[in-house]
Amino acid sequence: MENGFVKSKTSNNFGLITFGHPKSNSLPSEVLAKLAAEIRALGENDKVRVIGIQSAGEKTFCAGASFDELLSINNFETGKQFFSGFANVINAIRKAPKFVVTRVQGKAVGGGVGLICASDYAFGTTEAAVKLSELALGIGPFVVGPAVERKVGKAAFNEMAIDYDWRDAIWAFNKGMFSDIFDTIDELDAAFADIIVKLANSSPEAMKELKRVLWEGTSDWDELLEKRAEISGKLVLSDFTKDYINQFMTE
Repeated sequence: MENGFVKSKTSNNFGLITFGHPKSNSLPSEVLAKLAAEIRALGENDKVRVIGIQSAGEKTFCAGASFDELLSINNFETGKQFFSGFANVINAIRKAPKFVVTRVQGKAVGGGVGLICASDYAFGTTEAAVKLSELALGIGPFVVGPAVERKVGKAAFNEMAIDYDWRDAIWAFNKGMFSDIFDTIDELDAAFADIIVKLANSSPEAMKELKRVLWEGTSDWDELLEKRAEISGKLVLSDFTKDYINQFMTE
């Protein structure tokens, strides 16, 4: 658990991926790589019709990029590789020939917001506030941007990216990030289970074709997100970013 984990299980045409990290379910490169690999594996598994994603615990869904790893980046190639980890997760969801449904029990920041928005369907609790904090770090939400903009629209993405404060779950629901929100985790779990059962008993061929239609216009994302990772990989080397993270971690 010290370095985080990703695990999956399958049953009744359903594959469930769970990730976790002791620092508010943050995402170091190792967790990102495993998450992308599990999504791809379940996408290729003929016994799975729908993929679910959740994080460990009852509080924070995902704190985004690992600050410890961001501080350790000291060259462009390492920076690009780290941010490409987020691109790989988003593209794995995009390319999976199955719907990906995400359960969001608490707050999400940066890359966590990108994961929610890349999902085909997402439920949250009323505690699931969202925030794009990248500009504060001096890097900007470049890699997750296309996924967020596709889900909530350009105006809402513009708002989140520039005024990097928290948006509550009601705001996220109204913008289409969440399909529904619930007061309790028990209610969240019931809704999550219900949609999983519906999709697990639906036609895999029809769902594959519907997903392809819903993701039309994104065929260039392999190249696009790689270029975005290059931007972030360069900016993360700045003194501004290092100073901000150091200050944040000592507060």
